[in-house]
Amino acid sequence: MEFASNFLHEIIDEDIKNGMTERIHTRFPPEPNGYLHIGSAKAIFINWSIATKYNGLFNLRFDDTNPVREDDEYVQSIMQDIEWLTGSMPTGGVFYGSDYFEKCYECAVHLIREGKAYVCDLSADEMREYRGTLTEPGKNSPYRDRSVEENLRLFEEMRNDKYPDGSKTLRAKIDMSSPNMNMRDPAIYRIVHATHHRLGNEWCIYPLYDFAHPIQDAMEHITHSMCSIEFENHRPLYEWVVDNCAPCLPSHPKQREFARLNVTHTVMSKRYLRELVETGKVDGWDDPRMPTLCGLRRRGYTPSSILEFVTRAGVAKTESLVDIKLLEYCIRDELNNTALRRMAVTEPIKMVITNYPEDKEETFTVTNNPKDEAAGTREVPFTRELWIEKSDFALIPPPKFQRLKPDGEVRLMGAYIVKCNEVIQDEDGNVVELRCTADLESGNGKPVDGRKVRGTIHWVSAKHAIDAELNLYDNLFTLENTADVPEGKNYLDFLNPESRKVLTGCKLEPSIADVPEGTRMQFVRMGYYIQDSKPTEDGTLRFNRIVSLKDGFKPDKK
Repeated sequence: MEFASNFLHEIIDEDIKNGMTERIHTRFPPEPNGYLHIGSAKAIFINWSIATKYNGLFNLRFDDTNPVREDDEYVQSIMQDIEWLTGSMPTGGVFYGSDYFEKCYECAVHLIREGKAYVCDLSADEMREYRGTLTEPGKNSPYRDRSVEENLRLFEEMRNDKYPDGSKTLRAKIDMSSPNMNMRDPAIYRIVHATHHRLGNEWCIYPLYDFAHPIQDAMEHITHSMCSIEFENHRPLYEWVVDNCAPCLPSHPKQREFARLNVTHTVMSKRYLRELVETGKVDGWDDPRMPTLCGLRRRGYTPSSILEFVTRAGVAKTESLVDIKLLEYCIRDELNNTALRRMAVTEPIKMVITNYPEDKEETFTVTNNPKDEAAGTREVPFTRELWIEKSDFALIPPPKFQRLKPDGEVRLMGAYIVKCNEVIQDEDGNVVELRCTADLESGNGKPVDGRKVRGTIHWVSAKHAIDAELNLYDNLFTLENTADVPEGKNYLDFLNPESRKVLTGCKLEPSIADVPEGTRMQFVRMGYYIQDSKPTEDGTLRFNRIVSLKDGFKPDKK
């Protein structure tokens, strides 16, 4: 796979030129407190593709330094998603932030001994007061000048479970007047009494991310630590930790930042996604309307379409909002060439071929994919009674209507030409049956008399049809930019009530029953579908629409 060049590649090329490193080593460090989403795919892609491009190594490291919301369920889902997206497990290995708790503790003790860290008794609210503002410097903590000996004793007592949550923190001693708020004596350790998903109750103090992350990178010999743009102001702290803990660390990693992936009509915040799940607004993390990778996978998106989307969205330092239609374009463009074609009637009305014998059956040979000769053909059964699409018939047709109408003719896809002779309606005027005659000499070729029949519609034999229900999906939110919620409103106010439409009583051609699970199909003229991985309670087949056939969206060139 070729990777388009971006500014991160330019940085790495320069570093290699200057002899910084001989082998590039990257990592993806998710916190296991939720499922990965399409924004995570960009971070994975950047780190994985750079390692691949430069023949380097790529690590997965779980940032499990906060035991309160982390769980092994999320660990397993993240590993599954990464293997699915990239096609393999990370070449550099799988690690955990908790692998380095002893090293983080060692580094903290080193800082205390060097007079660069102290135990502080200020509460969280008091720390905020002392911190100052963007225009006013902060004030030194009254505990800032504790002796090295006292700080070592207190920090050891923190580790030994002598103090309750929130009563003490270990803070880096940097500069309370720094214009960068992150450098104003940030907390680097806090007391948390909670069961860790891997280590149980072994620890009751935990390093904060800004302290632990650079240490973890250094321990894994990460050369380039790529982070999203909100960590740009954290880079001075990252470098401070690496520089001041250098005697304890085997390498000196480098942090660089890129713009996050923001997509229209969706949310990326794990907090919001969790709220959608926990309040039942969606049917779980893998709901096909969710931007999670497991949701996109269940809906039918492919890894290659997601990677293509991320590539087209670009890697830059400037924040932007990417149209979700670009994601739909990428999967549609792929499936147009690769998906099997099958006939499915989503809103059926019956067609009876009155001049076709009741006991006769035959099959017609239909191509599986007109764009792929190697996909071969299949045999589709034809009988006297058929199902056709409700929208393919009009009692009073609009101008230029080229489907079936009273006394009109159409071609049944791959089969005969038929003419509508009689329309049966119920007492409410709804069309329930069409009586037609077939030109039995037309087969799947041209009429013998040479007349032109413009319209072609799909169909399914009533005798052999498979019953199914179809899920049609739309945007989860009506608001284009969910980060720009009007004052007085909540993002939940813009949930799209039409985000899922369920069609029942659909009729599918019988060969669909033999298609392997996970196969993506074009239901001809209707859209691209995949069988839902979660069965219905009554055993009815259920299919998710991946994307419609077309919407007129034209992407910018790569």
